[in-house]
Amino acid sequence: MSFWDVIWFIMISYLFIAYLMLMFNLIRDVFRDQEMSGLAKAVWLIAMIFFPLATAVIYLIARGKGMAKRDYQARLQVQTAQDEYIRSVASPSSPSAEIAQAKSLLDSGVLTQAEFEAIKQKAMA
Repeated sequence: MSFWDVIWFIMISYLFIAYLMLMFNLIRDVFRDQEMSGLAKAVWLIAMIFFPLATAVIYLIARGKGMAKRDYQARLQVQTAQDEYIRSVASPSSPSAEIAQAKSLLDSGVLTQAEFEAIKQKAMA
């Protein structure tokens, strides 16, 4: 095996992996799109099976802008959820808020009196 055979193999492997990534992103976008009907989704998927490269190019031209918007919205939603979680963990609630929440759980029957007392002792500590 010569040096150029190795270079050719690396290039072909890179292009194949890029092709697979493109196809998986297109399939993910087809299923993510809430505005597209089920029939349109089926047509796009069947076209991707029989004419993968041409379908990918047509899909990117026809629906590329919407694809970018959906991807941005999904990333924004994940970032917002992550920020809210970090805020909730970083700023612990006051002991009175924890006790009030535990009291509401006790009143609704979710907690027993012993569990309520344990939570109350932990919050006061």
